[in-house]
Amino acid sequence: MISAIRDFFELNFQLVLFAYGQVFFVLGLAVALQSRRHSRLELARSLRWLAVFGLTHGFHEWGLLLVPIQATYLSQDAVAFLIIVRTALLGISFAALFQFAADLVRDRWSWLVWVPIAITIIWILIIVFDGLVTRPGIGPWQQTASVWARYLIALPASLLAAWGLRYQAERQIRPLQLDYIYNMLRVAGLGLVAYALFSGFIVPYADFFPANFVNQTALVDLVGVPVPVFRSLIGLVLAVTVIRALEVFDVEVDRLIERMEVKQSLASERERIGRELHDGAIQRVYTAGLIIESARGKVEEESIVAQRLDRAMTALNEAIASLRAYMTDLRTEPSPLSLADGLRSQTNDPRLNTLLDINLELNLSESRSLNPAGTTHVLAIVGEALANAARHSQARHVTVRAEDANGGFSVEIVDDGKGFTTTKQATGYGLRNMRDRARLLGGELQIESEPGRGTRIKLIAPWEEM
Repeated sequence: MISAIRDFFELNFQLVLFAYGQVFFVLGLAVALQSRRHSRLELARSLRWLAVFGLTHGFHEWGLLLVPIQATYLSQDAVAFLIIVRTALLGISFAALFQFAADLVRDRWSWLVWVPIAITIIWILIIVFDGLVTRPGIGPWQQTASVWARYLIALPASLLAAWGLRYQAERQIRPLQLDYIYNMLRVAGLGLVAYALFSGFIVPYADFFPANFVNQTALVDLVGVPVPVFRSLIGLVLAVTVIRALEVFDVEVDRLIERMEVKQSLASERERIGRELHDGAIQRVYTAGLIIESARGKVEEESIVAQRLDRAMTALNEAIASLRAYMTDLRTEPSPLSLADGLRSQTNDPRLNTLLDINLELNLSESRSLNPAGTTHVLAIVGEALANAARHSQARHVTVRAEDANGGFSVEIVDDGKGFTTTKQATGYGLRNMRDRARLLGGELQIESEPGRGTRIKLIAPWEEM
């Protein structure tokens, strides 16, 4: 039975190598495409190294398949050079995995970030010495280099990466109550432990311990299945679990947008309450005070009625003072920036740029400006439009265009999202708030959108001070 299994894999060994390389290449490519440079999760900072590991390791395994084919028509020196490059890719891939692991635990053991570099240098010195001094030939040299790369770099890198994933899962993912992502990272950690065994401990045969006792040849004799098959299955587990775990960035984006929307809504609600206090409650209290003051002038100075009216006036004045204090606390701080600088700052916000490709086109007069409160209203409208484009419209590209227009200015936000039917959503709170701010600016807000054709929001307002 074992002999039949061994014969089957020997006949299909090239397919095994191709699948092996493809699994790790897909892992590296997926991680590279999904990583988030501006994410606040420490896992995101480390992922670039995991991407390098997957890509270089995939190329190394494909080299095992392609170099023997090229050896049939290339010179011996050219083939030797390709073998050296393939060996270098193996060392680079394991060093990247080690750096990934060290980055995962950087906040706990910062000194570990230098260990991968030191161990990689030691490995380079060993293989250079072996190649230049003992000169056993390119084949035996490559085999010895592979053994030492696995012992010195791959074995500790895999075990440390497994522990680092568990550490990050416990520290940053579990508090978010994302159980399926937490479980994916734990499974990925177990996969790395298995990878440490089959890639870092079970190595090609060498004439020193333990490679002369535990090696790939001994495993094939025992079970009939070559080591690349086990490594391919482990790589498949790593690819699936890591790619699934990368969904944490989508969750992070959703929560970031939600916080932006909540912050915007709270600021708008505070301003609305402040306006209602000013236009409603304070004016009514002030009117009541005038009535009492008028009545006070018609009663005798020392009468009980006069004393009570005086106390009523004092209470009303205190109420007005309290309401004005509440209004001050509720008021949003005006933006200290000019309109142009505010738009540049807003569209260059790294949090927004992780969600949208934002293009800013500015053509505003440098001699005209808004007061700080007016700038705050304009930036709030733009912020609401960008948040809607990212979350509801699911746009990828947004253009923000600001220019002078008929003695005033216009700010236009155009996205390529899925759009909406304006008659159904025109009464939404966010859109109402944008229109309220446009009215406070003495301007007009135009909203144009159709399902599947994106959204266009345009503010037209005067430059005059509010």
